[in-house]
Amino acid sequence: MNPHLGPASVPDSSLGAVQQLCDIAAPYDHSDQELFLEAMNESNRWHAQRNEFFRSLWNGKPLKDITEQPYVHANFFKMHEVLSVPREEVVVHATSSGTTGQKSQMFWDAWTLRAGQRMVARIYDHNGFIDDTEPVHYLINLNQPTPNVKLGSSFTGQFMTDFAPVRSVDYGLAHTGTGHEFDAFGSIRALRKFADSGLPVRIFGFPAFLSFTLDRMRAMGVEPIRLNERSLVWFGGGWKGNADKQISKEELRAKVTDMLGIPDARIRDSYGSVEHSVPYVECSHHNLHVPTWSRAIVRDVRTLEPLPYGESGYIQFVSPYITSSPAQSVLMGDLAALHAPEECGCGNETPWFEILGRAGVSRNRSCAIAAAELLKGRK
Repeated sequence: MNPHLGPASVPDSSLGAVQQLCDIAAPYDHSDQELFLEAMNESNRWHAQRNEFFRSLWNGKPLKDITEQPYVHANFFKMHEVLSVPREEVVVHATSSGTTGQKSQMFWDAWTLRAGQRMVARIYDHNGFIDDTEPVHYLINLNQPTPNVKLGSSFTGQFMTDFAPVRSVDYGLAHTGTGHEFDAFGSIRALRKFADSGLPVRIFGFPAFLSFTLDRMRAMGVEPIRLNERSLVWFGGGWKGNADKQISKEELRAKVTDMLGIPDARIRDSYGSVEHSVPYVECSHHNLHVPTWSRAIVRDVRTLEPLPYGESGYIQFVSPYITSSPAQSVLMGDLAALHAPEECGCGNETPWFEILGRAGVSRNRSCAIAAAELLKGRK
């Protein structure tokens, strides 16, 4: 059994429902709503007792419905360091991977880290992506780790090599000694080397850099490569500072299949953030289902009232598992729509969401105006 599927224990007996919820192995099961609410009530009490900020935010009343859960905007973590555990209990200090502006700061204690890793492992296992026997080559399109790099994405990239034995690891964003640079030629050399070996390949990280690598291959007249059909592509982190070059998910998957021979079903996108590090991973139909251990709410961009399926607004993620910081409920700057499970048809029995865009803010242009522009025509 993969070690990340093993047991994990909450830091205090007052979190019994949190333990029970996080011990559910099936990654897409929302059948026990009462357990989820009790776990959130435990989480709220935990943070209120240990964090003055959250104590001022919460009215102290038990939740009767998940939409009553108070939330913190993701931008709050760009300006403030808030902890619900002593600093000496922090095992990972991560920052967001944004290319401009202030980065979010997040702190994980041992339980939070272990529980989050187990979520990823269960989703991997559900999809049949854990292989303890055959070694694989890795191409990680994230910053090559260095002792002083604290990016959450870099930490995740290293962790993702734990689900199949490592034959070799190459980084698309190589460390130069003074920073990180995208190395298209190094990535192409690595892919050709992988193809010659015949072993499976796993490609993780920012989609922009794999897209740019494939574009460079075409521009150089490099023939399409046929990687082992058991290879896997797992995108995460978005296009960041390359939004002007972004192509659709469908176009990117087709490009990967055409140039590398990896089947469409083994090309998956994911959504996550350092502020809310629950994994949201595409199913075989390429939809982002909400896993067992979290819930998602879409709120109106003007009134912040909860919206029904199919309506577009800000997305709020709720999960009781984090004990290190009061990030158990985060309102994101992303605009999304939530959909019923049956609208997908993959067999996962939880709602799924689509990300529609990001509400940006600039001079004389409020977040609500930007959101309204992005949502024009959606309702």
